[in-house]
Amino acid sequence: MPDPATPCIAFEQLTRLYTLGEETVHALDHVDLRVERGEHVAIVGPSGSGKSTMLQILGCLDSPTSGVYRLDGEDVGRLGESALAEVRNRRIGFVFQQFHLLKRASARRNVELPLVYAGRPAAERRERADAALASVGLADQRHRRPDQLSGGQRQRVAIARALVTDPSVLLADEPTGNLDSRTGAEVLDLFDSLRSPTRTLVLVTHDAALAARARRVIALRDGRIEYDGAPAGYTPETVLA
Repeated sequence: MPDPATPCIAFEQLTRLYTLGEETVHALDHVDLRVERGEHVAIVGPSGSGKSTMLQILGCLDSPTSGVYRLDGEDVGRLGESALAEVRNRRIGFVFQQFHLLKRASARRNVELPLVYAGRPAAERRERADAALASVGLADQRHRRPDQLSGGQRQRVAIARALVTDPSVLLADEPTGNLDSRTGAEVLDLFDSLRSPTRTLVLVTHDAALAARARRVIALRDGRIEYDGAPAGYTPETVLA
């Protein structure tokens, strides 16, 4: 188990560069960041601010050009591909705007997938998938396919899939972007209910109203942190103009 005094997420002078023709783009520019275990954080910013790059690095889907990313105290930049795949499977849960569910598979089978990749026995997979579906209010929908579910229910299946490995970090990328306002609010209520002292929730969004539901807002502009604090002090008119 990680030392409780160790931050869940730590960036040290983290930089990500991209080369576009003859131009070098600083998607992230010497970012220092510390997120404690159990925090609920919203990352916001306009298009091109660096929030998608930050999400990719947080999820170990991309690597920094320089600097250090420590997850639960471990420098993940030093890990090989197989070790990174294990980190993604066991310690990070992903929730996407597009759901990314298997169309022909039941809700239970979709939720089981991370456990399949982890090599868990079938009986354990079913038990844990059913428990995860129950935790998002879909215990009675486990045999339905995605096309038999509403948009809000599909997102709940995606959340259950992200939770089934009991990750220390839950990453959500525009989780209400494909939902109407009422259903989106219900999904955000669900995220609120998932807060735990042992689970860190990071939500990436362009919507200031969604960011206000978090306990902490990190606003990016041009690859740098322009604001880091409570939602009450966050001013999108100046930070995101």
